[in-house]
Amino acid sequence: MANEEDDPIIQEIDVYLAKSLSEKLYMFQYPIRPASMTYDDVTHLSAKIKPKQQKVELDMAIDTLNPNYCRSKGEQIALNVDGTCTDETSTYSSKLMDRQTFCSSQAASNVSRYAAAIYRKGELHLTPLHGILQLRPSFSYLDKADAKHREREAANEAGDSSQDEAEDDIKQITVRFSRPETEQARQRRVQSYEFLQKRQAEEHWVHLHYYGLRDSRSEHERQYLLSQGHGMAENTELIKSPSEYLMMLMPPNVEEEKDKPVAPSNVLSMAQLRTLPLADQIKILMKNVKVMPFANLMSLLGSGTDSTAVLRCIQQVAMLVQGNWVVKSDVLYPKDTSSPHSGVPAEVLCRGRDFVMWKFTQDRWVVRKEVATVTKLCPEDVKDFLEHMSVARINKGWEFLLPYDEDFVKKHPDVVQRQNMLWMGIQAKLEKVYNLLKEHLTPKKQDGQSAHPLLVSGEQRVNMAKAKVKQNYGLLEKELQKQKAESKANDSPSKMGISNVRIKEEPVSDEEPMDTSACESMNNGMVNGIHSEESSMDSLNGHLPGGCTDRVAQELKAFVMTTFKKQFVLTLSELKRLFNLHLASLPPGHTLFSGISDKMLQDMVLDTGCKQILVPFPPQIHAVSPDELKVYALWEAGDIYDQHRQVLLKIFTKNYRVRRNVIQHQLSQECGEDLNKQDVDRVIKDCCVSHAGMWYLKGTIQS
Repeated sequence: MANEEDDPIIQEIDVYLAKSLSEKLYMFQYPIRPASMTYDDVTHLSAKIKPKQQKVELDMAIDTLNPNYCRSKGEQIALNVDGTCTDETSTYSSKLMDRQTFCSSQAASNVSRYAAAIYRKGELHLTPLHGILQLRPSFSYLDKADAKHREREAANEAGDSSQDEAEDDIKQITVRFSRPETEQARQRRVQSYEFLQKRQAEEHWVHLHYYGLRDSRSEHERQYLLSQGHGMAENTELIKSPSEYLMMLMPPNVEEEKDKPVAPSNVLSMAQLRTLPLADQIKILMKNVKVMPFANLMSLLGSGTDSTAVLRCIQQVAMLVQGNWVVKSDVLYPKDTSSPHSGVPAEVLCRGRDFVMWKFTQDRWVVRKEVATVTKLCPEDVKDFLEHMSVARINKGWEFLLPYDEDFVKKHPDVVQRQNMLWMGIQAKLEKVYNLLKEHLTPKKQDGQSAHPLLVSGEQRVNMAKAKVKQNYGLLEKELQKQKAESKANDSPSKMGISNVRIKEEPVSDEEPMDTSACESMNNGMVNGIHSEESSMDSLNGHLPGGCTDRVAQELKAFVMTTFKKQFVLTLSELKRLFNLHLASLPPGHTLFSGISDKMLQDMVLDTGCKQILVPFPPQIHAVSPDELKVYALWEAGDIYDQHRQVLLKIFTKNYRVRRNVIQHQLSQECGEDLNKQDVDRVIKDCCVSHAGMWYLKGTIQS
């Protein structure tokens, strides 16, 4: 208030808003020129504009008589650009650089807060600007001089060669036809710098007439900068309160607020980070750190954070590798992005990085050359993958960044088991995409590598139990001798012999369980998450405790019915993969974790109304996994297309691939001539996939 009293108002000025030129008024910012040459002396020879791009080019005459002008340099530039001959196409017809071209660029993207003002007769008239353009000298004449020079050199070389050879040799040319452009390729082409430059070049120039400062037309146009009417109806926008008027005159910068990140991307502020939801906190931390033990993550999230909620959120953005959490590839490379090095799409980058992460689940060491050979990615991309989670060691390769976290593995076996099943699904995809050989699937042993608990199969668990029984045999014998001594002291008639003692052995089923927690090719040096206590041995190998069989059967039947109603046709290997993914989504302690064998799964498929389709694969296909040759299909779904699907499935019992016209002909014969194209498409889409003009049952094309 004291400052306001010291600075009294000495005059009030009426402000008017003029709109006559609001959509046409541009402000040009010219570069600094010598003091001896003012813009009043400059003559504009021509002007042109591209309205969509707001791009302007002005040709200004240069005062060649000015003492600051170097005439010899101007003549040399004109000679380099136009050569010795002068015609209509010459840039400088006077054989002297007598003009300069200025090209514009936008000085600000948002000019809504800028206006041009004229103060006249105690009134201030404001006209909003439509654009602010900065004019800079254009040196395109140098490019033209270089082009002339190259043309002269090419003409000289052509003249020499024509003297040596009487006629040109006949050369063979190869005609190539371009492949159809995919949607992704088209989007990348449209967003490329070359395409944008081409689009800008296609816009035609609109030639303008320049009127000088003191020209009568300029005087006439300047009158539009004044408000045409001072009535209240013309200036309703200025009938505002002082605060509203200031807000209109200086609006907040919406772009800066929009572009401001939710959280810092390179430097994290923990105070701002902890104001976000827990899932966002974990995602931002993992995206910046990339590899982190669970204990460190809990310390960063602060005291009082629920570890169960953290475990639930971390599995959405990271994968478990050697007991530590590594950020998922799709978090670092979102959809519709590409590599900054090679330009390959994010899908290919995620697949390559998943391969590197999977290799580290098998071994602590990865060789960069092997990764580049398998993924076919450029060395820069492969190096980025490795630097995310490992460190280079001379003459050894790349070692995983953090030591194996045994504490987390022991405390959270259910999370470890679920992560192992996810890795099995990822491994199956990588095997199909990269055609991995056995040498890629088998982990390499390093000298001095610390030995961690390995994955234990069902058979190994039974052998361990038998060995433990044999170890306890001596204790049982001592107990027997003690009982005999007590019986003799009490003159008991009952006598026991060592031969009467029998060690109880659990029956071992010939039926192997479906391996949902261990895989020989995924032997990554981690425990498999199954409790190894004696009390947990009852449910291994598919033997369920009493009272659980019916509940497991109901859960398994619900999964099979739901899956086949969506897919209709599945191979056994694909069904097992989907079952593993289903298990990974279940909460810890679910009944399906008790152990499901291949036979139990196949029997349940047949019990739910599905049938095995005996597809006659050719002999060379039998080299693949037997599970990929077992094909099951939902025989009756309860809709109007059951009969059509059954006819289609019978066709594939005679040949493993058929043409569409064969399918359509057979359906017309069996189901009637009134079958329309939409029904045929629906049935084929439910059961088949197309490749190279042929149709296959789902899942059999990979075979």
